[in-house]
Amino acid sequence: MAYVDDRARPSLNHHIILEEREQLVVSGVEEVERFDENTILLTTAQGALEIQGEGLHIEKLSLDGGDLKVEGRVNALLYGEENRTGGGLFARLFGG
Repeated sequence: MAYVDDRARPSLNHHIILEEREQLVVSGVEEVERFDENTILLTTAQGALEIQGEGLHIEKLSLDGGDLKVEGRVNALLYGEENRTGGGLFARLFGG
């Protein structure tokens, strides 16, 4: 069952800060779809975002504030479409 947050949330700003490819801070996070040590898939205020790397782990997650902190080796940040018209995250990322 999906988590539903009925509270009104103000529009989130989206920012990314990457330090030395080892510490990543993302704001404007709306939902984390899936994660493992090589990939983190999430939805942001600017669309779907895939974080690829090695030894990735979520150090901090606050969906109320829309903040995510990731540690590990970041190899790529890939954005999907900004306009979300339905379908899952994979459909949004890969146009399926």
